[in-house]
Amino acid sequence: MNIIKYPNEQDFDNAVNADEPLLVLISFDGENIIASQIDEAMEHYILLRLVNIPDSDIDKYFRLVADHSGADWTFVCPTNYRGITHKEKRIEEFLRDGMRIIPKALKTLGYDVTVTVPKRYRRHFDIMNGEYFPK
Repeated sequence: MNIIKYPNEQDFDNAVNADEPLLVLISFDGENIIASQIDEAMEHYILLRLVNIPDSDIDKYFRLVADHSGADWTFVCPTNYRGITHKEKRIEEFLRDGMRIIPKALKTLGYDVTVTVPKRYRRHFDIMNGEYFPK
């Protein structure tokens, strides 16, 4: 697993110890994690730029904001996710994959926390009858 701690490991570890909110990007395969204290990057796509990855790659990552109280998942399923053309199936698979991959990656960073999807990102969950996140 490849972990990039921005701007450097010491500053990142200090932010973790101070329980400052983190921006976290986790590749869909779970092999790459990019993380930074939120004030260093402000937005996920900016964090990509800061680590010399094109911001157009944003749709290759699960996006979270995390601290020791929990992790909020910015639930945005790319229209080309895993080549699945049926919208409902694509969203279901994205959710399943995220709930399998995200907790493992967060634990690698030292965060054994609940992953939640904030209300503003739950518009697609109506199709799943609240199976994962009740209304």
